[in-house]
Amino acid sequence: MTNTTDKTKAVYAGTGRRKSSIARVRLIPGSGQLIINGLPGESYLQFSPNYIRITYGPLYTLGLNNEYDILVNTQGGGLTGQADAIRLGVARALCCINPENRVALKAEGHLTRDARVKERRKYGLRKARKAPQFSKR
Repeated sequence: MTNTTDKTKAVYAGTGRRKSSIARVRLIPGSGQLIINGLPGESYLQFSPNYIRITYGPLYTLGLNNEYDILVNTQGGGLTGQADAIRLGVARALCCINPENRVALKAEGHLTRDARVKERRKYGLRKARKAPQFSKR
């Protein structure tokens, strides 16, 4: 989806989901800064190199590290789920920019939505699968 705020800058949007996290991502041509929920991305991700690497993964794959600013609104889940949701949103937005990007992103696995979610608790059990201790007598 392409929206134009003014005549010079195009905004490319993508949505990513992982576990119970949802990230609405907007890519704007710029200097490569990351802003998540109004905070600098590095501080929001607690300066974790793993989360930062995951978030910028699609841009590193295409060699567009400092070409786009990433603006993210994210909610739900924890930092791992949110980082993976941001990665998927960025990859989808990059596909909107140029459909030829899809081949490289797909090969790296950036466009695959990780469908694993927490299993619901069943009655008679302590957690989803943990049963109370069995007593024969």
